[in-house]
Order: sequence, then structure tokens, then C-alpha cells
Amino acid sequence: MISLPYANPQTKFSVFRRKFLSSLALAQNPPLCHNQNKPKPPHMHPFHFFNHKTNSRDRTIRDTKVLHTHFQKTNAVQFDIFAANSLVDAYCKSGHVLYAIKLFDQIPQRNTVTWNVMISGYNRNSLFSDAWRTFCGMHSSLRIELDEFTYGSALSACSALQSPFCGKQIYSLVVKNGFFSNGYVRSGMIELFATSSCLEDALRVFYDVSCENVVGWNAIISGAVKNKENWVALDLFREMRRLGLLTPNSYTLSSVLTACAALEELDLGKGVHGWVIKRGAGEDVFVATAIVSLYAKCGFMDEAMKEFSRMPVRNVVSWTGMISGFVQQGDSISALQFFREMRKMREEINNYTVTSVLTACAGPAMVKEAIQIHCWILKTGLYSDAVVKASLIKMYSKIGEFVLSEVVFKETEDLKQLGIWGVMISAFARNESYRKAIDMFQRMLYEGLKPDEFCSSCIISIVYLLNFGWQIHCYTVKAGLVLYVSVGSALCTMYSKFGSLVESYEVFQQIVEKDNVSWTSMISGFAENGHANQAFQLFREMLFEKNEPDEVTLAAVLTACSVIQSLNTGKEVHGYTLRRGMDKKILVCGALVNMYSKCGALDMAKKVFDMMPVKDQVSYSSLVSGYAQNGCIEEALLLFHEAQMTELEIDSFTLSSVLGAVSLLNRLRIGTQLHAHILKMGLESDVSVGSSLIMLYSKCGSIDDCHKAFNGIKEHDLISWTSMITSYAQHGKGTEALSFYEVMRKSGIKPDSVTFVGVLCACSHSGLVEEGYYHLNSMVKDYGIEPGYRHYACMVDLLGRSGRLKEAESFITNMPIKPDSLVWEMLLAACKMHGDIELGRLAARKVMELEPCDTGAYISLSNICADVGQWEEVLKIRSEMKGTGAKKDPGWSSV
Repeated sequence: MISLPYANPQTKFSVFRRKFLSSLALAQNPPLCHNQNKPKPPHMHPFHFFNHKTNSRDRTIRDTKVLHTHFQKTNAVQFDIFAANSLVDAYCKSGHVLYAIKLFDQIPQRNTVTWNVMISGYNRNSLFSDAWRTFCGMHSSLRIELDEFTYGSALSACSALQSPFCGKQIYSLVVKNGFFSNGYVRSGMIELFATSSCLEDALRVFYDVSCENVVGWNAIISGAVKNKENWVALDLFREMRRLGLLTPNSYTLSSVLTACAALEELDLGKGVHGWVIKRGAGEDVFVATAIVSLYAKCGFMDEAMKEFSRMPVRNVVSWTGMISGFVQQGDSISALQFFREMRKMREEINNYTVTSVLTACAGPAMVKEAIQIHCWILKTGLYSDAVVKASLIKMYSKIGEFVLSEVVFKETEDLKQLGIWGVMISAFARNESYRKAIDMFQRMLYEGLKPDEFCSSCIISIVYLLNFGWQIHCYTVKAGLVLYVSVGSALCTMYSKFGSLVESYEVFQQIVEKDNVSWTSMISGFAENGHANQAFQLFREMLFEKNEPDEVTLAAVLTACSVIQSLNTGKEVHGYTLRRGMDKKILVCGALVNMYSKCGALDMAKKVFDMMPVKDQVSYSSLVSGYAQNGCIEEALLLFHEAQMTELEIDSFTLSSVLGAVSLLNRLRIGTQLHAHILKMGLESDVSVGSSLIMLYSKCGSIDDCHKAFNGIKEHDLISWTSMITSYAQHGKGTEALSFYEVMRKSGIKPDSVTFVGVLCACSHSGLVEEGYYHLNSMVKDYGIEPGYRHYACMVDLLGRSGRLKEAESFITNMPIKPDSLVWEMLLAACKMHGDIELGRLAARKVMELEPCDTGAYISLSNICADVGQWEEVLKIRSEMKGTGAKKDPGWSSV
């Protein structure tokens, strides 16, 4: 015999999970002893009393006690097992389990029904551990036979406890005792595995024996839906229809419609809806509610409203589905109007309804409504619900009332709920209160709580020091949370943010079941760190493994195309979005506009932009930037004006692009107007806008305005410092540029290669030769930056301006990299300045070898020869220039 020792599985159940709790079919049992002299009760017989509909309906605990007293006096409890079983059942149904237990212990000879009633009673009152213990006791009693009701109730208890181990022991007994093909028992086993996230085991049980009852099909289809395997659920439904042996009932249809809604497969859902109408099943409240949810989740609120209005009976789920649909579509007003109507109709309101309403109020313009709903929650007593409190915290954080979020958290009595902590950490992260978020995470650990995957993911998302990120990673490994896909994805993003792509990819490979978020995190990490080819390869792997990328994934791949300006690959991704019908998604459209703009295909960018159903801030910014970077200044300014007319919020990126375009025009008047607009918007302190203003004023020759724009920036970054250093350098203020550089270094900001170009340019324009050598050596020695062509060109220019032409030639000869045309052009310009014809001829020949069509080298050498009167040489050079096909651009003046 299989041993079933008593185990107390950890209680993880929902009060709604009560399958197999219907009253057991009680057949009249024979008396325990046949005493012919025993008198019968004159006024009532237990069998007739308990089977009479009037007596069995609405029986109170007082009625049950009166009956118990009567049967006690007549010894019916001792001698009539039916009466005893019925009383136990009545006590359980009235919620007084202790009375049932006492009576159960007094029954001298219990039969199968007695034990079944007790197990079912425990389940009914959510005492699932006691139900399991009672089953173990029943199994240990060798005189009692276990039937299908026993196994079904025991499996129901295991399902509620989420204990597949105990369920497997029961199923072993089921197979051994011949109940394997019983539909009631198999449905219970399928339900157990499905609720325990063991869908593969549930499918194995389902397919072991052909299922000939609709209950088994319902169990496996609903189990697939609960495990978010919605395509599996739809395939099972198709198989059920194809076999044609059973007719789906309302429970089947509601599960299938739920799967269609989760997948947003409206066409499939409409097909099922048509089948419901054909079968006349639309009157069922659960089916009708599922149809409403289908249209609402797919964004067709008019259709959802029609179906809702046709429902003869509505429940809290149908009302909540409509409210959630409006919230999903961003229609908070309609959601609140529906909630007001729901209250007017005195419909039942649960915590899911309230969370949907609170989500509707989570907008900056809904502060008044949010506080009113909060007051209503306090009045109705729902404030103590943990889910409602979590939604309140989230709502207040989204509307910017973070103080009220903290108040709600502090008023929470049961702080053992991890969800409350996770939402509060997320609220701090949203408010960029990173220190508070980390302190709360540490407080959880100090109070003995174990942060779950949500808390860990939130804290990982705000890590700003790699060392701290390693510590959190270690915690997730020790706590076993690293296997969760949300935690793994957050770790991938964190390591990618710090440029640690090796660690990021290692974490990605360790994720067992990758979802779209994990794939997107890794693809974005490669793209943002300049490894576009690896991003493309990962995208191919994602498609090969039958994963369907969403709009976020496609946007990340298109970003990778933008990084390396791969127009052909971008067009392939565009074709994929067209085939998938995702070309109208706002996020994808914005990424396409950005990709085509960065690749210089402005016509395609404009076509995609014009076909967008709704133009957002990102698409405008991308196209304006594309026009500006490709020299289409007028188009950039016109598009910026159009964006302003649409009353879209102009972001700093758009303004930076427009300022860059204006700086190319050298039109200070337009730049001044833009500056005034920036001041009006309050964006002058933004570092990207401030840096663009510096460059604008620098190109327009107003160094004082550059300094004012720099002082207006709230937090300076490397770009703003570099812009200011370059501006001073270009205006011949080398000393001021170097002073700025020293201040930047002392502030803790490390220079990059572009910064050193500005520094060396400052040295060149001010003739600071020794300082130039010092900073060139400092690049390698102090910061590990290898000098490039522009740095060497600046040094040659510095030596040439100082008249040290031979030293400049020697410097070029000893360069660790082969000189390019720019380096020789610097030397050629210096030779022209100082009249060194021989060295000038050498420099010019080098430029001509590297850039045969460069007219500048021919003109410079010709001018050098003309300055010393070598007119024959001038004619010769001009002839060579004509032979190469190079043409001098005619001079022009706007005066």
C-alpha cells in the first residue's frame, strides 16, 4: 500500500478556489445495528426530513442544533448513520466546523460518506490543511473504502494548498484502485496541476485516457488560460470541436473567450461569439461577461458597450470589465461615469473594481477625483484591503502626490504583505527618490521580510553604482529570485546600462523561459552600446525560437539600425512590421522615422510620418533632427512650427535639434526667439538645451551669451563643459578655455576625446606649445585615451602657427598612425602662412595623393608659388588641377 504520511503543506490558497464543494449525494445508509425492539421517532424520520426541499433550504445553526437535540434524545445519531452524516453536513454548511468535528468524533462506526462529508466540509470552510489531514486519517483506516468523491475532495484541498506532491500521491492511489478513468477524479487532478503551474503534467493526465465528459475538457482549457498558455487553450478548444463528441458549455466558452481577450485576437473571438449566438448561449452571465471583456481588451468599446447593454443580468465582473476597458483606452471620464452608474444601481463592488477606478484616477489632472475616491474607500471599509492600498499608493505616485503615498503606506497595519512594499519602492523609484527606495529595501531585510521578484526588479532598475548592483545580484542568487524572468531582465538592463555586456549576456543566457521583455532588454543593451550586429543576431534567434516580437522589441531593433545607419536592414524590419500589421503602432512608427532620418532617407521618413494615425513627440523630434542633421534647415524649422501648432509638448531633444539647425544658418535673430521660447517653457536649465544654446551663440560670435547659457544649466555634464571649452578656443581665448578645463576636472567629470580636441584647439589658437604637448601626453597617461587624427592635426596646427615648421614635419613623421589628409592640410596652411615653399610643396603632394580631387591643396600650393613669384609653377599646378577634374568653387558674398 502506498504510504500517505500526514504532511502539512504550506497554505497558499484563494477563498474562491473551492471546486468539489457541492453537497455530496447522500444515499440512505443502513442502520448500524438491527435492533427490532428499538422504537422509531413518532413525529419525524431523518431520511424524509433531510431530503425534503423545504427543510433542507435556509437551515440556520439554531435549526441544526434543535434537530441534533431531537436526534440525540431518540438515539438517531448512534443508530442511524444517515442522520449523523446529515447533521455533520448541516454544521459544515452553516460554518460551525467545531460542532461538526465533535459530532464526527462521536459517531461510533463512520462510513465512506461520513469521511467524505467531513473532508468536503473542511474545504467549504477553507480549512484545506485539515481536509488533507482527515483524508490521511481516512486512508489509514483500512475498513473504509475511498470513492471518487473522496479523491475529488482531497484533490480539491491539494489544489487550494498548491501542493502537487500530495496530489501525485493521491493520484497513485487513484491508479491503483481503478478510479483512473473517472472523469470527476481526473478533472480534480488536472485542476491541481494547472493551479500549481504544472500544465505539462495536467496535459499528460488529460491525454492518458480519452476524455468523454465536458468537465475534463473545461478543466484543461481553463488550466491553460490560468497558466497564460492561451494558444494551448485555443488549440484544445479546436480539438474538442473537431472530435464533435461533446458540446462546449458556458464554462468552456467563457474560458475560450478569456484566452482570445488575453491574446487580443479579435477575429478568433468574433468567431467564438458567433458560435455562442448560434447555440443560444449568450444569455449566460459568465459567457456574456467574457464577450464584453473581449471587446474591451481589444479596444472596441462601442461593441463592448452594445454587448453589455444586452446582458439581462450583470455582475461585478462585467461592470469591472467595462471600467477596465475604458481605463485601458485612456478614457478616465467614461470609466468614472460607469463607476458612478454602478454605485447608483447598487451593484456589488469588489477590490478589483476599486483598483480599476484608482487606475483611472492616476493622472495629473485627476487629483480631485482621486481624493474623492479615497474618501469613498475609507467610508466603505475597503481601505483595509491590501490590494486597494497598493493601488492607492501607485495612484498617488503617478499623480505626483508622493507624500500621500507614504501616508497610505504608514497607515497599513499588515506590513507582511510584500505587494505593499513593492509598490512603495516602485513609487520612490518613479519619483527618483533612489535613496528612499534603497532604504525601504534594506528595511524589509531588517524586519525579516524576503523581498520578492517585484521588489527586487524595482530596486535593480534604479541601481546607479555597479558595486551596489553586484550586491543585489548576489541577493537574488541566494534567494532564488534570479530564475524569475522579471529579475533576469532587470539585471540584463542594469549591466547593459553600465556597459558590462559580458555580464548582461551571461544573465540573459541563464533565463530559462525568456519572454519579450528579456529579449528586448538584451537587444536594447547591444544596440545602445554600439553592438548593432549582435543585436540583429539576437533578434534572428528570437524569431527562430518562435517568439513573436512586440512593438518594444521592434523599436529596439530599429534603434540598432539607426546606430550603424544600416538602411537595408531597417527596410527589412519595416517589411516585417508591415506583415505583422504593426506598422501603425505609435512606438514602431516613431522608431521607423528615427531610423530613416538617421540613415539619411528623409523621403521615407516623411512618408512614414505622414501615414502615422497619431503623431507623437518622438516622431516630430526624430524628423526635425533628421532634417537638421542633413542640412534641410527650412524643413526642420517648418516642422518645428507645425509641432507647436498641434500643441504637443516640445521636449529638450527637439529644441536641441532646432537650435543646431539655426546655428548652421548663423541666424542669431531666430536663435534669440528660440531662446525666449525656451525661457518661457522653463527648459533653459536642461543640459542638452543649454549645450545647444552655447554652440549657437558660439557660431554667431557671442561668447558672453555662451557664458550666460552655461551658467543657466542646472547640472553640467561633459557635453556642456566641452561646448564651453570649444567656444572659448574658437574665439581665441585659449587661457579661458584651459581654465574651464581645469575647473571641469576638479568637479569630477572625466574628459573624453572630443574634450581634448577643444583643449588642443585652445592651445593652438593661443600659441601654447608646451601646454599642448602636456595635454596630448595627459590623454594617454591620465585617461587612457589614444589620440586620433583630429588631435594630431591640432598639434601640427599649433606647431605651424608658432613657426616651428620643421618640428611639425618631424612630429608628423613620428606619428604612431599614418597621417591623413587633414594633418598634411594643417602643415600646408602653416607653410603658406610662413612662406616655406619646399615644405609646402611636400605637404601639398601628400594631400593630393590622399585626396586627388581636393581643390584646396592645389589652390594653397598655387598661392604659395604666386607669393614668391614662381608663375610658371603656378600655371603648372593649375594645369594639374584641371587634369584631375577638380574645380574651384567661385567665391560669393552676402553683402
